[in-house]
Amino acid sequence: MSAKNALRVRRVYETPEPADGARVLVDRLWPRGLSKADARLTEWCKDVAPSSELRRWFHHEGPKFAEFAERYREELAREAARPALEGLRERAGQGPLTLLTAAKDVSVSHVNVLIEVLREG
Repeated sequence: MSAKNALRVRRVYETPEPADGARVLVDRLWPRGLSKADARLTEWCKDVAPSSELRRWFHHEGPKFAEFAERYREELAREAARPALEGLRERAGQGPLTLLTAAKDVSVSHVNVLIEVLREG
């Protein structure tokens, strides 16, 4: 399985599945009401999460998503995010990788942009 096919997105609140492979939380904040044991994470990768300022500006408002995605890509292009992105690509190359988020609507969340960036690299 190629790294591009090994990437999945799920809400962190969903029950873990064997097909998840490595489970990496890619939110900056810990999900409310979830214990670390229940999350069953392989890693918590805050370094690829949108900045607090960008997250607050976007506030998961669908009409802002295109501009949010552009701004988030700019953040991911910075040197500070490079090691974390490479680490995620490495994990994806070793088997299934599930990126987890607490976002209620995954379709307009940063995780979709992150998946695109990982697949491009």
